[in-house]
Amino acid sequence: MTVAGARAQSLAPAGPDRLALDSRLRQRRRRWKRRGKETAWAAFFLAPTALGLGVFYLWPVVQTFYYSFTTWGPFGGHTFSGLANYRALLHDPDLRSAFVNTLWYCLLGLAGIPIALVLAAVLARPGRRGVGVYRALLFLPVVTMPVAVAIVWRWLYAGDYGLINTLLGKIGIHGPYWISDQSTALIAVAVVGLWSGVGYTMVILMAGLESIPRQYYEAAQIDGAGPVRQFFALTLPLLSPSLFFVTVLSVIGTLQTFDLVYVLIGQTNPALPQTRSVVYLFYQDAFVNNNRGYAAAIAFVLLLVTVALTGFQFRLQKRWVHYA
Repeated sequence: MTVAGARAQSLAPAGPDRLALDSRLRQRRRRWKRRGKETAWAAFFLAPTALGLGVFYLWPVVQTFYYSFTTWGPFGGHTFSGLANYRALLHDPDLRSAFVNTLWYCLLGLAGIPIALVLAAVLARPGRRGVGVYRALLFLPVVTMPVAVAIVWRWLYAGDYGLINTLLGKIGIHGPYWISDQSTALIAVAVVGLWSGVGYTMVILMAGLESIPRQYYEAAQIDGAGPVRQFFALTLPLLSPSLFFVTVLSVIGTLQTFDLVYVLIGQTNPALPQTRSVVYLFYQDAFVNNNRGYAAAIAFVLLLVTVALTGFQFRLQKRWVHYA
């Protein structure tokens, strides 16, 4: 073929295959351009949140992990000490007792879920008089400052002039010093935490109950199922996602117990070793003893325990959580 023939062939109109290919390429370019704009806008709107998470959450975790390998002096400044803090953790009886106390807080906190479930089932029924008032009263401790709650309960628990012992004395019972007695202090703190959080759990479970279609219960009544059968066959399976959610929140929240112990028990209480939580021990080492490297190691171990327990709960949800 001559040069003129090749040039003429190249200038000839493109065939249908070439036109279809060009059309697909143009559509792909437009799609990529549109996706690029959507990605840029998404990144623009997510940037403030991502920046806040990075500065106030991720960076402190990284910084705490680094400080856990350091030793701090009495006037500030730190030196790298390797695994010395973690080796000290393994032989610290205070940390072991604090972890045991924190696990007790966790177990006792989970006991509030059945109580909240009963309250939610009672207050979720329509047509009852004063339901709104009871809901507000039960939710009021959730929006109250924990320090204020602890101060009020400290007065209630007072051994000589507290309201609880005064009422018990009227029926001939001599009440103990609730937050000073080593045998009752932990239960007393756990009761305050349970009372403070049961309203929040109740509201979540109430929302879950109200989202269950009433047709299911009507069909169960037609089949002859009574209230107990309906509760175990319908309510619990359909409410299991909400129960799983509040269980995870309860475990994470009780592992971080601090303010109630700090205000109710104080630093000179003889029952402090029996009530001290891991976070309280972290506070003591970081801000009282100025042993911030050791405190960072405690915080990082608590983080690992929290992640492990949460992951364990997510693994178990496959066995009892039913998503509609």
